[in-house]
Amino acid sequence: MSHSLPNLDTTLTLPTTQGNEAPHKPRILLLYGSTRTRSFSRLLVEEAARLLEHFGAETRIFNPSGLPLPDDAPNDHPKVQELLELMQWSEGQVWCSPERHGAMTAVFKAQMDWVPLALGAVRPTQGKTLAVMQVSGGSQSFNVVNQLRVLGRWMRMFTIPNQSSVPKAYLEFDDANRMKPSPLYDRVVDVMEELVKFTLLLRDRPDLVDRYSERKESAEELTQRMNQRSI
Repeated sequence: MSHSLPNLDTTLTLPTTQGNEAPHKPRILLLYGSTRTRSFSRLLVEEAARLLEHFGAETRIFNPSGLPLPDDAPNDHPKVQELLELMQWSEGQVWCSPERHGAMTAVFKAQMDWVPLALGAVRPTQGKTLAVMQVSGGSQSFNVVNQLRVLGRWMRMFTIPNQSSVPKAYLEFDDANRMKPSPLYDRVVDVMEELVKFTLLLRDRPDLVDRYSERKESAEELTQRMNQRSI
């Protein structure tokens, strides 16, 4: 994947990193919702990853091809384990799905349905930042990004205000599979710039999602275990 950004005016981008004080680059996982050979959701995610790296992030893209349907394979399936490890590795995420029948694809939803709210004591998505995008074959729609926002809230994530919806996606990429210059491309730049800023702002604030009810539940479990040991 080429990291050149021919359509970006770098003189107009703002610094987003915390300089030498940051312990590491923001870790961003990107997910897409199609297994087609020329998947426009994948192409948009790849374009987003280039921008994120320009803004100082470290990126990884999960390929959903070969991921079994939820509950149709054991949790130790290699693709399931790969997805769960990336979920825990990430500090922020980008979700991009095509719109199919007015909704996100089964390919995308299946990835989310493999992710439990808790992995032992670790909640793999809670408190992470999220940017949502969609591609459409027809006119511009916001069905998928709206659904992804609901899903992100359910996964206890901080979804940033900006979003990207790319209509007639087949017209927005050239023969080299790079996104053409347009206001739609500029919006993707906006979203990725904003995501890095929010990730830097929130990644060191676990207290923001440290919930009373969860602390109470943990304390009760600890008390129960101690009582069992004393019997």
